[in-house]
Amino acid sequence: MEYESDFTFEKIRRKSIDPDHESETKRRRKRFSENDNEFRCRRCKSLIGPPLSGARQRNHCPRCLSSLHLDERPGDRAAQCGSLMEPIAIWVRSDEWVLLHRCKGCGVIHANRIAPDDNETLLLSLAARPLGRPAFPLYVAEEDD
Repeated sequence: MEYESDFTFEKIRRKSIDPDHESETKRRRKRFSENDNEFRCRRCKSLIGPPLSGARQRNHCPRCLSSLHLDERPGDRAAQCGSLMEPIAIWVRSDEWVLLHRCKGCGVIHANRIAPDDNETLLLSLAARPLGRPAFPLYVAEEDD
């Protein structure tokens, strides 16, 4: 038995249904591309320039360590939230410090590599925070009988 089909298969391309959304995405990509030389931090209002060394682009303020929720995946600028992301912890990955940010709008957590010009005092205070507030008691007070 031979099967004959009248169907033809075509490659299906993903296209945005809303043309305004597509132009908005292109505008955001252009506005926040790797070639942007400087930006103003939304939290501390400092004017921040490009990284001096170690990275192609800057993804957080080196003075206050805050970031913005712009990406779903690194570099895609697809996040609709756009809220401030606060630094919450330091994570060590392959002998490199990584800064963890939590979005104040939606609560998502992202990891960002630290830059050579990041505020060392703030980085150390984030790294030492668990020592100041341990999850378990460090000693038990004994009662006199």
